[in-house]
Amino acid sequence: MAEEKRPVLAIMRPESYRKISETLAQDYGFEPLYAPMIRLEGIKDEGFEPFIQRVLAGSSDYVVFTSANGISFTLDKLSETEKKDFITALKKIKVIAIGPNTEKELIKIGIDNPFLPEDYSSTGIVEALCSEVAGKTVDLARSSFGAKVLIEGLEKCGATVYETHVYTLSIPEGTIQKELIERALAGEVDAFAFTSSMMVKGFMKHAKGLGAEKTIKESLSRAVVGAIGTPTGNTLKKYGVNVDVIPEEFTFEALIKAMKKEL
Repeated sequence: MAEEKRPVLAIMRPESYRKISETLAQDYGFEPLYAPMIRLEGIKDEGFEPFIQRVLAGSSDYVVFTSANGISFTLDKLSETEKKDFITALKKIKVIAIGPNTEKELIKIGIDNPFLPEDYSSTGIVEALCSEVAGKTVDLARSSFGAKVLIEGLEKCGATVYETHVYTLSIPEGTIQKELIERALAGEVDAFAFTSSMMVKGFMKHAKGLGAEKTIKESLSRAVVGAIGTPTGNTLKKYGVNVDVIPEEFTFEALIKAMKKEL
């Protein structure tokens, strides 16, 4: 008896997430089709050294990491001794994490009790901290594409907010991205997992490059489209794409688990 054909899932996460994403997809009964629509690149801006010094001096009251990438790209810029001192100093500060993956990364480096807001978003952080940050110093270490609502919201609550960009995002160009769009247009992809707004923009940019800006929407309408978080869902809607799944938990596993139920 022939084995049942597995639904094809488009995975478009950065290269560093490829292996774990493909394994999860297979565990949930998908045939993964990988083509990254985002590239992560470490950067060091003028705010980085002052950020490190505030943490070491204990003059920062809160440090916010909005992703696991923010943590790893911060530590990558430090020597082994500097890392040790930085982590020791972080343990004396209230550290905030958006989402369970960020929390896991913090626990991995020895920050045992990071604060995790109920709503895994910038708005969720503002709502959770607003009543206590007046007169306090808040440091953000994140990508150069971070939402302004986090800074503006915390400042309205009376906090002094500093931001350092420890990495940036770009859209990779290559045959693998072109092939994904072509297979989508041919109806060979059953589900699409979008994990960020930048990923949506990358996907649509490649579709436009093939002259398929309109037809790709028709292909997506025939597939299951999933998004992590309301901002990602809203970006898809702006492009005229209907979103079938936005899981309550903002993780890739929760996303593909919910998407499988839709097939």
